[in-house]
Amino acid sequence: MAGYFTKLMRDLESPVEVRRFGSGWFAGFFALLFAISGFVMVVALKFPAVFTTPELQIVRDWAGFRTAIHVMLLASYALALLSLLLRPRKVLGLTALMIGMGAALLGGASVEADNARGWGMFFGIDFFVVNLLATGFMYAPLERFVPHRREQRLFRHEWREDLFYFLVSSMFVQILAFLSLAPSQIINANTNSWDAFRAGVASLPWAVQFITVLVVSDVLQYWYHRLFHQVPFLWGFHAVHHSAKSMDWLAGSRMHIVEIVLLRAVTSLPLFTLGFDAAVMQAYLGFIYVWSSLLHANVGGNFNRLGHWIATPRFHHWHHGLEREAFDVNFAIHFPWIDKLFGTFHLPEDRWPKDYGIPEDVPTGYGGQFLYPWTRTGKKLDEGSGAEPAE
Repeated sequence: MAGYFTKLMRDLESPVEVRRFGSGWFAGFFALLFAISGFVMVVALKFPAVFTTPELQIVRDWAGFRTAIHVMLLASYALALLSLLLRPRKVLGLTALMIGMGAALLGGASVEADNARGWGMFFGIDFFVVNLLATGFMYAPLERFVPHRREQRLFRHEWREDLFYFLVSSMFVQILAFLSLAPSQIINANTNSWDAFRAGVASLPWAVQFITVLVVSDVLQYWYHRLFHQVPFLWGFHAVHHSAKSMDWLAGSRMHIVEIVLLRAVTSLPLFTLGFDAAVMQAYLGFIYVWSSLLHANVGGNFNRLGHWIATPRFHHWHHGLEREAFDVNFAIHFPWIDKLFGTFHLPEDRWPKDYGIPEDVPTGYGGQFLYPWTRTGKKLDEGSGAEPAE
Protein backbone atom coordinates (compact mmCIF):
# COMPACT_ATOMS: atom_id res chain seq x y z
CA MET A 1 0.00 0.00 0.00
CA ALA A 2 2.81 2.39 0.87
CA GLY A 3 4.48 1.62 -2.45
CA TYR A 4 1.26 2.34 -4.35
CA PHE A 5 0.84 5.66 -2.53
CA THR A 6 4.43 6.58 -3.36
CA LYS A 7 3.76 5.89 -7.04
CA LEU A 8 0.63 8.05 -6.89
CA MET A 9 2.50 10.95 -5.32
CA ARG A 10 5.34 10.60 -7.82
CA ASP A 11 2.88 10.76 -10.71
CA LEU A 12 1.08 13.80 -9.27
CA GLU A 13 4.41 15.57 -8.84
CA SER A 14 5.63 14.75 -12.35
CA PRO A 15 7.79 17.42 -14.06
CA VAL A 16 5.95 19.95 -16.23
CA GLU A 17 7.31 18.47 -19.47
CA VAL A 18 5.86 15.06 -18.57
CA ARG A 19 2.34 16.32 -17.82
CA ARG A 20 1.67 18.22 -21.02
CA PHE A 21 -1.74 18.23 -22.71
CA GLY A 22 -2.34 14.92 -24.46
CA SER A 23 -0.23 12.95 -21.97
CA GLY A 24 -3.24 11.86 -19.91
CA TRP A 25 -1.93 13.61 -16.78
CA PHE A 26 -4.58 16.33 -16.73
CA ALA A 27 -7.33 13.78 -17.35
CA GLY A 28 -5.98 11.66 -14.49
CA PHE A 29 -5.61 14.64 -12.15
CA PHE A 30 -9.16 15.91 -12.68
CA ALA A 31 -10.51 12.36 -12.53
CA LEU A 32 -8.86 11.97 -9.12
CA LEU A 33 -10.07 15.40 -7.94
CA PHE A 34 -13.67 14.73 -8.97
CA ALA A 35 -13.62 11.16 -7.64
CA ILE A 36 -12.36 12.22 -4.20
CA SER A 37 -14.77 15.16 -4.05
CA GLY A 38 -17.69 12.98 -5.09
CA PHE A 39 -16.76 10.22 -2.65
CA VAL A 40 -16.45 12.66 0.25
CA MET A 41 -19.81 14.23 -0.56
CA VAL A 42 -21.45 10.80 -0.73
CA VAL A 43 -20.00 9.96 2.70
CA ALA A 44 -21.31 13.28 4.02
CA LEU A 45 -24.79 12.53 2.65
CA LYS A 46 -24.65 9.01 4.08
CA PHE A 47 -23.68 10.15 7.58
CA PRO A 48 -24.99 13.73 7.85
CA ALA A 49 -24.95 13.89 11.65
CA VAL A 50 -21.20 13.31 11.75
CA PHE A 51 -19.75 14.70 8.52
CA THR A 52 -21.84 17.69 7.47
CA THR A 53 -21.69 21.35 8.39
CA PRO A 54 -25.10 22.78 9.43
CA GLU A 55 -24.36 26.10 7.70
CA LEU A 56 -24.12 24.23 4.37
CA GLN A 57 -27.60 22.70 4.70
CA ILE A 58 -28.89 25.27 2.23
CA VAL A 59 -26.41 23.91 -0.34
CA ARG A 60 -27.38 20.29 0.32
CA ASP A 61 -31.08 21.20 0.03
CA TRP A 62 -30.53 22.69 -3.42
CA ALA A 63 -32.46 20.66 -5.98
CA GLY A 64 -29.43 20.26 -8.24
CA PHE A 65 -26.98 19.22 -5.50
CA ARG A 66 -27.27 15.46 -5.97
CA THR A 67 -27.30 15.92 -9.75
CA ALA A 68 -24.02 17.84 -9.46
CA ILE A 69 -22.48 14.98 -7.46
CA HIS A 70 -23.71 12.47 -10.06
CA VAL A 71 -22.21 14.52 -12.90
CA MET A 72 -18.96 14.84 -10.95
CA LEU A 73 -18.70 11.07 -10.50
CA LEU A 74 -19.55 10.41 -14.15
CA ALA A 75 -16.88 12.92 -15.20
CA SER A 76 -14.34 11.16 -12.96
CA TYR A 77 -15.12 7.80 -14.62
CA ALA A 78 -14.78 9.24 -18.13
CA LEU A 79 -11.56 11.13 -17.36
CA ALA A 80 -10.10 8.10 -15.55
CA LEU A 81 -10.68 5.93 -18.60
CA LEU A 82 -9.15 8.61 -20.84
CA SER A 83 -6.09 8.79 -18.59
CA LEU A 84 -5.74 5.00 -18.62
CA LEU A 85 -5.79 5.05 -22.42
CA LEU A 86 -3.30 7.90 -22.86
CA ARG A 87 -0.89 7.55 -19.97
CA PRO A 88 1.86 4.91 -19.69
CA ARG A 89 1.63 5.25 -15.90
CA LYS A 90 -1.84 4.05 -14.94
CA VAL A 91 -1.84 4.97 -11.26
CA LEU A 92 -3.78 8.25 -11.55
CA GLY A 93 -6.60 6.84 -13.64
CA LEU A 94 -6.74 3.59 -11.69
CA THR A 95 -6.93 5.36 -8.32
CA ALA A 96 -9.68 7.68 -9.54
CA LEU A 97 -11.61 4.71 -10.89
CA MET A 98 -11.39 2.81 -7.58
CA ILE A 99 -12.47 5.82 -5.51
CA GLY A 100 -15.37 6.48 -7.88
CA MET A 101 -16.45 2.85 -7.58
CA GLY A 102 -16.29 3.19 -3.80
CA ALA A 103 -18.67 6.15 -4.02
CA ALA A 104 -21.02 4.11 -6.21
CA LEU A 105 -21.00 1.18 -3.77
CA LEU A 106 -22.01 3.55 -0.96
CA GLY A 107 -25.01 4.59 -3.04
CA GLY A 108 -23.63 7.35 -5.22
CA ALA A 109 -25.61 10.56 -5.55
CA SER A 110 -28.77 8.67 -4.59
CA VAL A 111 -27.39 7.52 -1.24
CA GLU A 112 -29.89 7.39 1.60
CA ALA A 113 -28.97 9.17 4.82
CA ASP A 114 -28.25 7.20 7.94
CA ASN A 115 -30.50 8.97 10.42
CA ALA A 116 -28.69 7.72 13.49
CA ARG A 117 -28.10 10.44 16.06
CA GLY A 118 -24.66 12.03 16.12
CA TRP A 119 -22.43 12.82 19.06
CA GLY A 120 -23.27 16.51 19.12
CA MET A 121 -20.04 17.17 17.24
CA PHE A 122 -19.47 17.10 13.49
CA PHE A 123 -16.46 16.94 11.17
CA GLY A 124 -17.05 19.23 8.20
CA ILE A 125 -15.79 17.18 5.28
CA ASP A 126 -18.46 18.77 3.09
CA PHE A 127 -17.05 22.20 3.99
CA PHE A 128 -13.56 20.92 3.12
CA VAL A 129 -14.65 19.87 -0.38
CA VAL A 130 -16.67 23.02 -1.10
CA ASN A 131 -13.88 25.25 0.21
CA LEU A 132 -11.16 23.37 -1.67
CA LEU A 133 -13.00 23.34 -4.99
CA ALA A 134 -14.06 26.99 -4.72
CA THR A 135 -10.63 28.36 -3.83
CA GLY A 136 -8.77 25.88 -6.04
CA PHE A 137 -10.74 26.69 -9.17
CA MET A 138 -10.43 30.38 -8.34
CA TYR A 139 -6.66 30.57 -7.80
CA ALA A 140 -5.05 27.62 -9.59
CA PRO A 141 -5.87 29.12 -13.04
CA LEU A 142 -4.62 32.54 -11.88
CA GLU A 143 -1.35 31.02 -10.71
CA ARG A 144 -0.97 29.24 -14.02
CA PHE A 145 -1.77 32.14 -16.36
CA VAL A 146 -0.52 35.19 -14.38
CA PRO A 147 2.12 33.73 -12.06
CA HIS A 148 4.85 35.53 -10.18
CA ARG A 149 7.10 32.46 -10.40
CA ARG A 150 6.33 30.73 -13.68
CA GLU A 151 8.50 27.73 -12.86
CA GLN A 152 6.56 26.90 -9.67
CA ARG A 153 4.31 23.87 -10.03
CA LEU A 154 0.88 23.21 -8.58
CA PHE A 155 2.28 20.21 -6.70
CA ARG A 156 5.30 22.06 -5.39
CA HIS A 157 7.46 21.12 -2.41
CA GLU A 158 5.46 20.67 0.83
CA TRP A 159 2.05 20.79 -0.86
CA ARG A 160 0.96 17.70 1.07
CA GLU A 161 1.58 19.37 4.44
CA ASP A 162 -0.36 22.46 3.42
CA LEU A 163 -3.27 20.42 2.06
CA PHE A 164 -3.42 18.58 5.38
CA TYR A 165 -3.56 21.92 7.23
CA PHE A 166 -6.40 22.90 4.91
CA LEU A 167 -8.18 19.64 5.75
CA VAL A 168 -7.74 20.04 9.52
CA SER A 169 -9.00 23.64 9.61
CA SER A 170 -12.03 22.64 7.51
CA MET A 171 -12.95 19.41 9.28
CA PHE A 172 -12.60 20.87 12.76
CA VAL A 173 -14.47 24.07 11.92
CA GLN A 174 -17.01 23.41 14.72
CA ILE A 175 -14.38 23.00 17.45
CA LEU A 176 -12.34 25.94 16.19
CA ALA A 177 -15.44 28.14 16.05
CA PHE A 178 -16.50 27.13 19.57
CA LEU A 179 -13.09 27.91 21.06
CA SER A 180 -12.67 31.12 19.06
CA LEU A 181 -16.11 32.54 19.83
CA ALA A 182 -16.19 31.58 23.52
CA PRO A 183 -14.80 34.97 24.71
CA SER A 184 -17.31 36.87 22.56
CA GLN A 185 -20.21 34.79 23.86
CA ILE A 186 -19.15 35.40 27.47
CA ILE A 187 -18.99 39.16 26.87
CA ASN A 188 -22.36 39.20 25.10
CA ALA A 189 -23.96 37.28 27.97
CA ASN A 190 -22.73 39.81 30.52
CA THR A 191 -23.12 43.16 28.76
CA ASN A 192 -26.85 43.75 28.34
CA SER A 193 -26.18 47.42 29.05
CA TRP A 194 -24.53 47.66 25.61
CA ASP A 195 -27.77 46.87 23.77
CA ALA A 196 -28.50 50.47 22.80
CA PHE A 197 -24.99 50.90 21.38
CA ARG A 198 -25.29 47.63 19.48
CA ALA A 199 -28.62 48.69 18.03
CA GLY A 200 -26.98 51.89 16.80
CA VAL A 201 -24.18 49.96 15.10
CA ALA A 202 -26.67 47.58 13.48
CA SER A 203 -28.63 50.56 12.10
CA LEU A 204 -25.65 51.88 10.12
CA PRO A 205 -25.68 51.32 6.33
CA TRP A 206 -24.43 47.89 5.30
CA ALA A 207 -21.39 49.25 3.41
CA VAL A 208 -20.37 51.43 6.39
CA GLN A 209 -20.54 48.43 8.70
CA PHE A 210 -18.51 46.27 6.32
CA ILE A 211 -15.73 48.85 5.88
CA THR A 212 -15.67 49.41 9.66
CA VAL A 213 -15.30 45.68 10.22
CA LEU A 214 -12.39 45.56 7.75
CA VAL A 215 -10.56 48.42 9.45
CA VAL A 216 -11.20 47.29 13.03
CA SER A 217 -10.22 43.69 12.32
CA ASP A 218 -7.07 44.79 10.50
CA VAL A 219 -5.90 47.03 13.34
CA LEU A 220 -6.41 44.14 15.75
CA GLN A 221 -4.69 41.66 13.45
CA TYR A 222 -1.80 44.06 12.94
CA TRP A 223 -0.94 44.16 16.66
CA TYR A 224 -1.73 40.49 17.17
CA HIS A 225 0.51 39.64 14.21
CA ARG A 226 3.31 41.91 15.39
CA LEU A 227 3.14 40.47 18.91
CA PHE A 228 3.62 36.96 17.53
CA HIS A 229 6.79 38.15 15.81
CA GLN A 230 8.23 39.84 18.89
CA VAL A 231 7.47 37.43 21.74
CA PRO A 232 9.78 34.37 21.41
CA PHE A 233 7.27 31.82 22.72
CA LEU A 234 4.47 33.13 20.50
CA TRP A 235 6.85 33.20 17.53
CA GLY A 236 7.20 29.42 17.89
CA PHE A 237 3.56 29.08 16.82
CA HIS A 238 3.76 31.67 14.05
CA ALA A 239 7.05 30.23 12.75
CA VAL A 240 5.05 27.26 11.48
CA HIS A 241 3.17 29.57 9.12
CA HIS A 242 6.39 31.24 7.98
CA SER A 243 8.19 27.94 7.41
CA ALA A 244 6.60 27.54 3.96
CA LYS A 245 9.36 27.79 1.37
CA SER A 246 6.95 28.38 -1.51
CA MET A 247 4.03 30.77 -1.73
CA ASP A 248 0.72 29.87 -3.31
CA TRP A 249 -2.98 29.97 -2.41
CA LEU A 250 -2.65 26.78 -0.35
CA ALA A 251 0.31 28.01 1.73
CA GLY A 252 -1.92 30.40 3.67
CA SER A 253 -3.62 27.44 5.36
CA ARG A 254 -0.39 26.43 7.12
CA MET A 255 -1.13 27.74 10.61
CA HIS A 256 -0.64 26.13 13.99
CA ILE A 257 -4.04 25.24 15.44
CA VAL A 258 -3.30 27.22 18.62
CA GLU A 259 -2.60 30.34 16.57
CA ILE A 260 -5.81 29.84 14.58
CA VAL A 261 -7.89 29.77 17.77
CA LEU A 262 -6.13 32.78 19.30
CA LEU A 263 -6.30 34.82 16.10
CA ARG A 264 -10.00 34.18 15.58
CA ALA A 265 -10.74 34.81 19.25
CA VAL A 266 -8.95 38.17 19.24
CA THR A 267 -10.44 39.43 15.98
CA SER A 268 -13.95 38.18 16.79
CA LEU A 269 -14.17 40.05 20.12
CA PRO A 270 -15.18 43.44 18.69
CA LEU A 271 -16.82 42.02 15.58
CA PHE A 272 -19.24 39.80 17.48
CA THR A 273 -19.79 42.00 20.53
CA LEU A 274 -20.38 45.48 19.10
CA GLY A 275 -23.62 44.75 17.26
CA PHE A 276 -22.64 44.42 13.59
CA ASP A 277 -25.37 42.94 11.42
CA ALA A 278 -25.18 39.15 10.93
CA ALA A 279 -25.17 39.58 7.13
CA VAL A 280 -22.12 41.86 7.43
CA MET A 281 -20.28 39.27 9.49
CA GLN A 282 -21.13 36.48 7.05
CA ALA A 283 -19.87 38.60 4.16
CA TYR A 284 -16.68 39.39 6.07
CA LEU A 285 -15.98 35.72 6.88
CA GLY A 286 -16.42 34.79 3.22
CA PHE A 287 -14.27 37.71 2.15
CA ILE A 288 -11.40 36.86 4.50
CA TYR A 289 -11.24 33.29 3.18
CA VAL A 290 -10.84 34.57 -0.37
CA TRP A 291 -8.54 37.46 0.57
CA SER A 292 -6.13 35.38 2.63
CA SER A 293 -5.70 32.90 -0.23
CA LEU A 294 -5.08 35.75 -2.68
CA LEU A 295 -2.36 37.35 -0.53
CA HIS A 296 -0.41 34.08 -0.41
CA ALA A 297 -1.08 33.14 -4.04
CA ASN A 298 1.66 32.82 -6.64
CA VAL A 299 0.10 35.66 -8.61
CA GLY A 300 2.16 38.33 -10.33
CA GLY A 301 1.65 42.07 -10.70
CA ASN A 302 3.74 44.75 -9.00
CA PHE A 303 0.94 47.25 -8.22
CA ASN A 304 3.48 49.75 -6.90
CA ARG A 305 0.93 52.48 -6.09
CA LEU A 306 -2.03 50.32 -5.10
CA GLY A 307 0.21 48.26 -2.81
CA HIS A 308 0.68 51.28 -0.55
CA TRP A 309 -3.01 51.35 0.35
CA ILE A 310 -4.56 47.94 -0.39
CA ALA A 311 -2.75 44.69 0.44
CA THR A 312 -1.60 42.81 -2.66
CA PRO A 313 0.24 39.48 -3.08
CA ARG A 314 3.59 41.29 -3.50
CA PHE A 315 3.00 43.29 -0.30
CA HIS A 316 2.33 40.12 1.72
CA HIS A 317 5.05 38.10 0.00
CA TRP A 318 7.56 40.56 1.44
CA HIS A 319 6.26 39.60 4.88
CA HIS A 320 7.26 35.99 4.10
CA GLY A 321 10.61 36.84 2.50
CA LEU A 322 13.79 35.16 3.74
CA GLU A 323 15.95 38.26 3.16
CA ARG A 324 16.92 40.32 6.21
CA GLU A 325 15.03 43.35 4.83
CA ALA A 326 11.82 41.27 4.90
CA PHE A 327 11.94 40.49 8.62
CA ASP A 328 9.19 42.03 10.77
CA VAL A 329 7.48 44.09 8.06
CA ASN A 330 4.01 44.28 6.46
CA PHE A 331 1.85 42.97 9.31
CA ALA A 332 -1.45 44.34 7.96
CA ILE A 333 -3.82 42.01 6.13
CA HIS A 334 -6.04 44.51 4.31
CA PHE A 335 -4.57 48.00 4.56
CA PRO A 336 -0.80 48.68 4.21
CA TRP A 337 -1.35 52.23 5.48
CA ILE A 338 -1.59 50.71 8.96
CA ASP A 339 2.02 49.56 8.55
CA LYS A 340 2.88 53.05 7.37
CA LEU A 341 1.42 54.51 10.57
CA PHE A 342 3.58 52.28 12.77
CA GLY A 343 6.78 52.21 10.71
CA THR A 344 6.72 48.61 9.46
CA PHE A 345 5.85 49.19 5.79
CA HIS A 346 8.21 47.70 3.19
CA LEU A 347 7.44 47.51 -0.53
CA PRO A 348 10.50 48.25 -2.73
CA GLU A 349 9.36 49.22 -6.18
CA ASP A 350 9.15 46.39 -8.73
CA ARG A 351 10.99 43.95 -6.44
CA TRP A 352 9.85 40.64 -4.92
CA PRO A 353 11.60 38.51 -2.30
CA LYS A 354 14.11 36.06 -3.75
CA ASP A 355 13.28 33.27 -1.29
CA TYR A 356 10.68 32.42 1.32
CA GLY A 357 10.80 30.83 4.75
CA ILE A 358 12.69 31.49 7.97
CA PRO A 359 16.27 30.85 9.15
CA GLU A 360 15.13 28.14 11.56
CA ASP A 361 14.98 24.41 11.03
CA VAL A 362 11.23 23.86 11.41
CA PRO A 363 10.33 20.15 11.12
CA THR A 364 8.38 18.88 8.14
CA GLY A 365 5.07 17.16 8.75
CA TYR A 366 2.07 18.14 10.84
CA GLY A 367 3.14 16.29 14.00
CA GLY A 368 6.58 17.84 14.24
CA GLN A 369 5.22 21.29 13.47
CA PHE A 370 2.47 20.92 16.08
CA LEU A 371 5.12 20.27 18.74
CA TYR A 372 7.58 22.83 17.40
CA PRO A 373 6.57 25.77 19.70
CA TRP A 374 7.52 23.64 22.72
CA THR A 375 10.61 21.97 21.25
CA ARG A 376 12.27 24.77 19.26
CA THR A 377 15.67 26.15 20.19
CA GLY A 378 15.72 29.18 17.87
CA LYS A 379 18.89 27.86 16.24
CA LYS A 380 19.80 29.37 12.88
CA LEU A 381 19.30 27.19 9.85
CA ASP A 382 22.40 28.52 8.13
CA GLU A 383 25.04 30.17 10.31
CA GLY A 384 26.71 31.60 7.24
CA SER A 385 23.63 33.30 5.83
CA GLY A 386 23.74 36.33 8.11
CA ALA A 387 20.04 35.87 8.90
CA GLU A 388 18.83 35.86 12.48
CA PRO A 389 15.90 34.21 14.23
CA ALA A 390 12.87 36.42 14.73
CA GLU A 391 13.51 36.70 18.45
